[in-house]
Amino acid sequence: MNLEKVIFGFFIVLAATLNFGFFIGDIQNPLLHNEFELFAAVVVNLIATVLKFGDRTQIGAVQLATSLVADLQLIAAAVVWALAAHVWPEGYSPQHVASVVSLSGGAVFANVVSVIILIVETVMLRR
Repeated sequence: MNLEKVIFGFFIVLAATLNFGFFIGDIQNPLLHNEFELFAAVVVNLIATVLKFGDRTQIGAVQLATSLVADLQLIAAAVVWALAAHVWPEGYSPQHVASVVSLSGGAVFANVVSVIILIVETVMLRR
């Protein structure tokens, strides 16, 4: 067992599950989408992205690209959340919740692609 691969897989799967946990639920109900879970998803996705920088293979490049897409969408969701909660005069409306959840949904898709690539790479690994 390679400890580096375990940590790498741990952060990829944790990023996907945190993001999915935030995404699931009624799209306009802010009670079902915890801001701390979004924050944790952003942080874990950024850690997973940093871990992918060392892989110089073609599969590693695709994994890095999917992680960058997830990071971009989660950061955009966090910015919309912060602006709606603290800056915009109408406050945190169901329309803003829908925007935040939609952005995190795009990140969920990118995370799922990353997990699929990780599984394919693991299956193709020769002993």
